Amino acid sequence: MMEKRRRGNDLDSAILDAAWLELSERGYAGLTMEAVAARAGTSRPVLSRRWDGRAALTVAALRHQMHKHPLTVKDRGDLRKELLELLDRAADRAAGVAVGLAFFANEYFQHTRSSPLELRAQLLLGEANVLTPILDRAVARGEIDARKLIPEVTTLLTDLFRHHVLMSWTAPSPALRKIWVDAIFLPLVRAG
Repeated sequence: MMEKRRRGNDLDSAILDAAWLELSERGYAGLTMEAVAARAGTSRPVLSRRWDGRAALTVAALRHQMHKHPLTVKDRGDLRKELLELLDRAADRAAGVAVGLAFFANEYFQHTRSSPLELRAQLLLGEANVLTPILDRAVARGEIDARKLIPEVTTLLTDLFRHHVLMSWTAPSPALRKIWVDAIFLPLVRAG
C-alpha cells in the first residue's frame, strides 16, 4: 500500500517537527537541511522552497512548538487565578522552547547579526497579547486600579518570566511564579 503524499500544512508540520527533533538532539550547530528532510521523509529542495536556510527553519520550528502551547486564558472571575494560569501555560511553553533557544541563540545571533529583541519579535509575530484581556477584565471587576497599570508594571510579570528563562534556560517553578504574582505584581496594581 502506497503512502499518501503530504502537502501543505501536513507537510509543513512534519518538517517543523523533524527540525525540532534535530535541534533537540544535535543543536543548531549540528542542524542540517538534509537531516531535517530525511527525518521528515521529504527532500532538501522542498525545505528550500519554504525556508531560506536553517536560521529561518529554526525560527519556524520554534514558533511551531510555541503554537502547541497557546497562552490564552479564559475569564475565571479572579485576577490571581488568571495570572497563575497564564504563567503555568507560559511555563509549559518555555520548558520545550528554552531547550531549542539554548542550542540556537548564540550561533543564530552570530549568523544573522540580529538582536534578541528581533528574534523575540519574529517568534511572537502574529500572536495576540494575552495579558491585556486579563488585566482589562480585572479592571472591569474592580480588582485592580487602571491608573496603576503603567507600562513598566503591566509588563513586569512577563519581563520576570523572560529573564528567568533566558538566564537559566528553564521555566520558573510554580512556587516562584506564585511569589511573583502574590508578593510583587498584585500589591502593585490592587485597587484601594
